Amino acid sequence: MAQKFKHVLVTGSAGFIGFHLARRLLTDGITVTGIDNLNPYYDVRLKKDRIDLLAPFSTFRFFQTDLGDLQSLEKIFQSRQFDVVVNLAAQAGVRYSLKNPHAYVNSNLTGFVNLLECCRHYPVKHLVFASSSSVYGANTKMPFSVHHNVDHPVSLYAATKKSNELMAHAYSHLYDIPSTGLRFFTVYGPWGRPDMALFLFTRSILAGDPIQVFNHGNMKRDFTYIDDIVEGVIRIMGHLPEPNRNWSGDAPDPGTSYLPYRIYNIGNNQPVSLLRFIELIEEALGKKAVRHLLDLQPGDVVETYANINDLFQTTGFKPITPLEQGIKRFIDWYKSYYGI
Repeated sequence: MAQKFKHVLVTGSAGFIGFHLARRLLTDGITVTGIDNLNPYYDVRLKKDRIDLLAPFSTFRFFQTDLGDLQSLEKIFQSRQFDVVVNLAAQAGVRYSLKNPHAYVNSNLTGFVNLLECCRHYPVKHLVFASSSSVYGANTKMPFSVHHNVDHPVSLYAATKKSNELMAHAYSHLYDIPSTGLRFFTVYGPWGRPDMALFLFTRSILAGDPIQVFNHGNMKRDFTYIDDIVEGVIRIMGHLPEPNRNWSGDAPDPGTSYLPYRIYNIGNNQPVSLLRFIELIEEALGKKAVRHLLDLQPGDVVETYANINDLFQTTGFKPITPLEQGIKRFIDWYKSYYGI
């Protein structure tokens, strides 16, 4: 069921995906309210520069607010009426969850339940929230499908994202909140996060420093370009989830429900080896990497590969950007942004 929207709340609007989504919506003439706490997990200047690009839009309003602050969040909901809420705010990163687990509880659990409470008391037509491919955890059946059970996470980050899916389902059951969760697969592109491989590798190669290649390069990722992610999110925003009439409690389908609740993968559907990924960066930079081969890190998974049949059936869309093209666009942005 297609649904039009006029005013969208984007949490995490200074983040990588949130910024790109907000900019696309604003360009399309949609009113956007953005929330971000501008935490220092990575360079705050990058986050502020993203917001500076959104600020000139007359239909954009930004609040520096933490989702953990329920009172501040409620004030924003009280003063506005949102058609759609897109939650992209989260403490990101698998490896960082080993060092600072409480940051994930505060942001991804407490913050998310605060948002659910606001959607309960100030009803919205559709709640769309970011999950992650990391929820597949110890699963090895490929490609990963939303209809597979995902009860064996291998990082706290993954566990919090799975928890978001469960919490949203509970609120959909209790308060009839139409909810859609999106499992993103290794998003990359201009204005990306400095803690992710493409950013780290590019910076190190240009500086002549060694790059850390985990599991000796024996890894695969379903790298998904940011514009494809945004297109998928926008199309899902316009489709209210409908109950699965064939859903049964005797054999429950994890990806659907008897409620207005759905889960989708958004991935490139073409896993690429880490070593090939590095080769493409080297080709785009015209410079070889010095590789420091390391063992698999705790919390990492060896391979990700998205089954996107449900996404395509619902929206008619599937990611189309070739990795070579996406990497080049990132490097062009990187050199421009850092004056190289």
